[in-house]
Amino acid sequence: MAKRSGIGTAGLAVTAAGVLANGLAYVVPVVAARKLSPADLSVLATLLAMTAIVGVASTGLQIAIAVHRARNGPVPAGRSALLTVAASAGALLLVLPIAVSVLRLPVTATALAAVSTIGVVAAGRWLGEMQGDERFLPLAAGLAVVAGGRYGGVVLGLAAGASLTTALLAGAATAILALPALHLLARRPRDEQHLTGEPLAVRAIFTAGAATLATLVVSYADFLLARRFLPADVSGAYAVGTILTKGALWAPQVVTVLALPRLAQGDRRTLRLGLGLVGSCGAILVTASAVAGDLAFRLAGGPDYASLGRYAPVFAATGACYGLVFMLVNAQVAAGARWPSAPLWVVTVLLVAAVWLVAPRTVPGVAWSALAASITALIATGVLVAARIRAAVTEPRSQGENLTVE
Repeated sequence: MAKRSGIGTAGLAVTAAGVLANGLAYVVPVVAARKLSPADLSVLATLLAMTAIVGVASTGLQIAIAVHRARNGPVPAGRSALLTVAASAGALLLVLPIAVSVLRLPVTATALAAVSTIGVVAAGRWLGEMQGDERFLPLAAGLAVVAGGRYGGVVLGLAAGASLTTALLAGAATAILALPALHLLARRPRDEQHLTGEPLAVRAIFTAGAATLATLVVSYADFLLARRFLPADVSGAYAVGTILTKGALWAPQVVTVLALPRLAQGDRRTLRLGLGLVGSCGAILVTASAVAGDLAFRLAGGPDYASLGRYAPVFAATGACYGLVFMLVNAQVAAGARWPSAPLWVVTVLLVAAVWLVAPRTVPGVAWSALAASITALIATGVLVAARIRAAVTEPRSQGENLTVE
């Protein structure tokens, strides 16, 4: 096993990388809100949401490799990574033409977003290797490289006054160019390059990817529904609100990154501590948005959107709930649960039905529906995790049994 960094230094480094990644993800729509028309802003936000959903293959690959390496040491993963990239490319080829038609998206911009997404998916292999080995300092550098590749080109293009298509072209180029640097960061010392154990099973990547996909689909579904059912300018305003949702969702995810290898080894104390930290972060963000909602919307989208500030706590609370859901789902994946994403798919169906059939087709109508869905997802996931923990405590535990069991 590679030499482990001290947890304090590791936490600071990964936190800094997470702040950079989340900051760049935040800057993209913030700059876009000031440089693009409301219609183009809605297109960009839609593409970011869609590619984030497809890009969960990267997170699934990273989580699966990290969990497997935390349990078994260095294992061969090249074939599984290649299959993941190929499957992601195939999914994009099938889905994006439909999205272009149904969501009224420009073809060239959509294709460029797809290229960037493939680069992000490929990065998951090397991030997972470093995370599973608890090599958190190289991991922090790798996260920064991936974030810079994924968002840096788009930010620079938009800041320079380029069109949406040109900015996305710059983003695709930086996403692909980041991969060689990431590969170098992930290389192990010569005396630690011997692979041991069974190769990573593709099924493990599917399970982790499906869980992450379900989390992102349910957390992004409200924006896609707003894009479908609200006028273009109103859906652009809703896109500004979802910046707060994404901020509350992703701000505490460094906790999950650090906790995952320990969760894979069955450490329940890590789960309790992680949930406490994620929940505290969410509470702070919701409180801040309640106190200064106008300022939050002004910072997110500019003065034109400040009037929506009264809805800021709703968006932030939705993201905070999904932050906890993400932690719980990752704990289930680390423990070997087979279908950790099942409750989230059910909640997604209920949210679509509510917005389609019942909720008012307004910003607050969609936003309150999304908050109700996030609370439902948190309760359902929490109940399942608690039940599995109780079962693990009351039943005799065999050697090597994990935190949760099927």
